[in-house]
Amino acid sequence: MDFIKIDGGFGEGGGQILRTSVALSAITKKPVEVFNIRAKRDNPGLRPQHLTSIKAVASLCDADVEHLSVGSSMIRFSPKEMHGGSMKMDVGTAGSITMILQAVIPAVSLAGKKADVELIGGTDTRWSPTFDYMRYVVRAAYKTLGINFDVNVLRRGYYPAGGGIVKASIEPGKLNLLDMISAPKVEPKMISVCSSLPKHVAERQIASALAKLQKENVKCNSYSASFEQSYSPGSSILIYSTSDYGPYIGGDSIGERGKRAEEVGAEAADKFLEPYLSNVPIDPYLADMLVLPLSLANGRSRFLVNRASQHLTTNLYIASKIINCSYEISKTNGNYIVTVEGKH
Repeated sequence: MDFIKIDGGFGEGGGQILRTSVALSAITKKPVEVFNIRAKRDNPGLRPQHLTSIKAVASLCDADVEHLSVGSSMIRFSPKEMHGGSMKMDVGTAGSITMILQAVIPAVSLAGKKADVELIGGTDTRWSPTFDYMRYVVRAAYKTLGINFDVNVLRRGYYPAGGGIVKASIEPGKLNLLDMISAPKVEPKMISVCSSLPKHVAERQIASALAKLQKENVKCNSYSASFEQSYSPGSSILIYSTSDYGPYIGGDSIGERGKRAEEVGAEAADKFLEPYLSNVPIDPYLADMLVLPLSLANGRSRFLVNRASQHLTTNLYIASKIINCSYEISKTNGNYIVTVEGKH
């Protein structure tokens, strides 16, 4: 069998290379070999949450996977027909649920299948999008591309206990091209959550974020603080600006031991304001998540982003290796136009 060989140490060299490679493999039925997995990380090789992502996609397309174990520096993923259906999986402790959904949602939808997925693990964890970012920013952007999914949280999951429960319903998709160089200014909304903590934690996150926005003359009249169930104490906040036709930008942050609620709110506001004040329709965190579907769309797509992150350039390279799509990043007035010429 001829495997497409992917260097897992390329670019930012993280778990995203695995998720993108496995998802594109499942959609196109092209087997992939990923080597040098997470070679640049302090703890190289597969970690438990990466295993779960691969297992989740593999279970939905009956893939044969070689060398699937914690610490492994290489895997071979050989997909069969995507069948969708129902799947329940426990990530273990506080492994990121949203990272797994980043692989599973496009893999199922763009293979033209339907799936109902239940995942147990971390809903709001470090180095990954919060659940609310997935629900309000990624979902809106993917809907524009023709990928439809619903996600609901039954219980929040924070470090270290995890135990969060998320249910996702994924529909068969039909890809649209994207041309989003500009979008109207949309007043942001804010959602602040805390669990197993006093409710004033969520309220203080909001107050701090609002103060940051007001300094930049950005109004926000829609905000909510909620108290939700979890095993471990934790909090999160999302500030986002979306509409049916763009923009799709968000800034999120999570609480941690020793981190004041005011810091959490301010951090989310800073992440939101960076793209919002740059007058771009796509934030830099969403940008790399758009690469996978756009690489498969039949034709040319483009979007404007304020920063071309290493995650973005890495994902573009991986997609081009598997799909043979072409791409370009060009600078304009301090921002970046990302162009993807998709191929299936």
